[in-house]
Amino acid sequence: MPAHPELFRRRADVLADDRGSGSPVVFAHGTFMDRTMFDPQVAELTPDYRCVAYDSRARTDAYVGDYDLDDLAADCVELLNGKGIDSCVLVGMSVGGFTALRVALDYPDRVDGLVLIDAPAGPTTEAERDTYERIVADLRESDLVPGTLARQVAERVTSETTHEERPELLETWAERWETYPGDAVANEYESWYDKPGVADRLDEIDVPALVVHGEEDVFDIERAEATADGLPDADLVRVPAAGHLSNLERPAVVTDALRDFLDDVYDD
Repeated sequence: MPAHPELFRRRADVLADDRGSGSPVVFAHGTFMDRTMFDPQVAELTPDYRCVAYDSRARTDAYVGDYDLDDLAADCVELLNGKGIDSCVLVGMSVGGFTALRVALDYPDRVDGLVLIDAPAGPTTEAERDTYERIVADLRESDLVPGTLARQVAERVTSETTHEERPELLETWAERWETYPGDAVANEYESWYDKPGVADRLDEIDVPALVVHGEEDVFDIERAEATADGLPDADLVRVPAAGHLSNLERPAVVTDALRDFLDDVYDD
């Protein structure tokens, strides 16, 4: 059990940006990231939608100890409760998407629609688990995320096109990651990387879904295709020249797809 299991939930307002008005859209970020990763989308959508982007446990030192995706799903629901949101379109990137899937499965009345950004539903491969184990070991040995590791991860999760055309994106995030406690990020990885996926339960999700995936993601596009195929009502958007951070690498493509999806879900 996590230490002080209610502490994060009492801090929900502190850890969330709540902007705009209209039908609610809630954003859950990926490993190493924070709520600001959705700034390009939030800026474009707030004239028409209420956008709530929140930080997970890993971005606060108020939470220590182990947790898993079920805990993160419960955190998301507590955030909805605290914000007075009965149901929403839930947008999750990477582990935020894994979290969103569990919210849709375990709290179906809270989800009007589901958007998975670079977040395939299947389990990680053995090779991927080996990589994450090495990353976690490095993180456990450091008070803060080592600079070398931060830059390796930044390169791994972005496309070659981004490396060439937008190197400042990698550097900005790598510099931020160097300020994170190593144990906090290690706990974040361990919440999901060796856990079973939910590919065999996708047919239980009966809300509209949008699967968005960078064509150069470290999670290959075939896994996104399998996720979209497994959902009863899903469309797949491929993001060219983008890696695992597709909404930051090609923000206009992702924002346009997201707006079209929201307009369909909340069509009056």
